[in-house]
Amino acid sequence: MTARTSDIEKAAGVLRAGGLVALPTETVYGLGADAENPAAVSRIFQVKGRPPSHPLIVHIGGAEQLDDWVEDVPATARLLAETFWPGPLTLVLRRGHRVPLEATGGLETVAVRVPDHPVALALLAAFGGGVTAPSANRFGQVSPTTAHDVRAELGDGVDFVLDGGSCEVGVESTIVDATGEVPSILRPGGVTREDLEAVLGRPLAVHSTSRVRVPGQHPSHYAPRARVVLVEPEKVVVEAELAQELGHRVGVFLPPALTGTAVKAHAVAAVPASMAAYARGLYGFLRELDQQGCDLIVASLPAEDGLGLAIANRLRRAAGPRSPE
Repeated sequence: MTARTSDIEKAAGVLRAGGLVALPTETVYGLGADAENPAAVSRIFQVKGRPPSHPLIVHIGGAEQLDDWVEDVPATARLLAETFWPGPLTLVLRRGHRVPLEATGGLETVAVRVPDHPVALALLAAFGGGVTAPSANRFGQVSPTTAHDVRAELGDGVDFVLDGGSCEVGVESTIVDATGEVPSILRPGGVTREDLEAVLGRPLAVHSTSRVRVPGQHPSHYAPRARVVLVEPEKVVVEAELAQELGHRVGVFLPPALTGTAVKAHAVAAVPASMAAYARGLYGFLRELDQQGCDLIVASLPAEDGLGLAIANRLRRAAGPRSPE
């Protein structure tokens, strides 16, 4: 889906005026502000209910703009940018003077990427600057993959929603710490570890926590209202039916190996065999089970290779311990 030129120009005008625009990317919808406007950036945190210490990602229009936003670019980072941009890869580098500390959570590093979506790229070109854009949802909750999700979640908190259709990848970008000689993955996402390792010619560590704060590392994140419980794939049906008998309204993520199995549960989401299809539909499945009134979701983790690594990461965060309301 391609947005009208008039809508893109309107969105660019909202950004110039210090407003917030929800924009589509290939991963999820982002809540965008002028990256060089501290007041606008601060408003993102207010609308999302996001702690100001949690850094944002700066979206730029092309790899050739990278030096405008960061202090220096190691050869490894340059190679990754040239190979995977536009695309679902975010690089953490030293902050350049154009990036306010409000956008970095007070850190001297900044996360930067080039989105692979025609509407997002058209908006960046029309705006002519960088756009900070975390996912367009309340902090810690399920990320939006359609414009409808954004409107339902944030309502009037967004000045303009730029509709670009459903997101193609469906999970957030891979974040790589590229500040040192040896890069590492801080958040798995739309670019797989295997693809990164093939380009770099070396194995990459995947860290659940790190010295560098980045989006998506909170213990509970990407979470629906329903509590998420993770079990072994072969135990999904038994655990779901037991919880249903105990009075829960249970939603089930039914693994591909159990497709067609009858389950005594309130609602069932059939997990696709394709990891790309699963990633694209993951947040939609979580939202749908919430909307059907489930208070408990029973799921299992996929094999943690390819996109399965990112899906498993999101499910673990969704099942993570939650702060008291």
